[in-house]
Amino acid sequence: MSSTFTNKFTKSFFIVCSSLLLLFACGSESSSIQSSSAPVPVPSNISESDLAIDANIKAQVESALTNASDLPQSFAVAVTEGVVLISGSVVCEDCGGMRTPGNIGTIQQSLGGVVRAVPGVMRVDFDLSYGPD
Repeated sequence: MSSTFTNKFTKSFFIVCSSLLLLFACGSESSSIQSSSAPVPVPSNISESDLAIDANIKAQVESALTNASDLPQSFAVAVTEGVVLISGSVVCEDCGGMRTPGNIGTIQQSLGGVVRAVPGVMRVDFDLSYGPD
């Protein structure tokens, strides 16, 4: 009977020691990761050629918006993987869109049409203000 007790005690002792060793090893590894002051770079899925394409699309969109006489001239343009984000105010007293039915909504529709006509534009998102800021 003492042999059985000794075997169970030995197995239990071995399991406890192994668990403590494992916890200690994991704990020291995670603390070394947390104490690292250098940020880990996140690889980008966007290639250099895609960035060049986005820059080209942005230049074309900005040019098209500058040449559109019926739109306000104060829009900011951002392009990521062919998705164009237009932000700014659609309020404009001298714009042609104000003379057509729909008022401010017509300016956003015209804006979307001008941007979508640029080759390479996959989608247009808006972050627009519709009143005085």
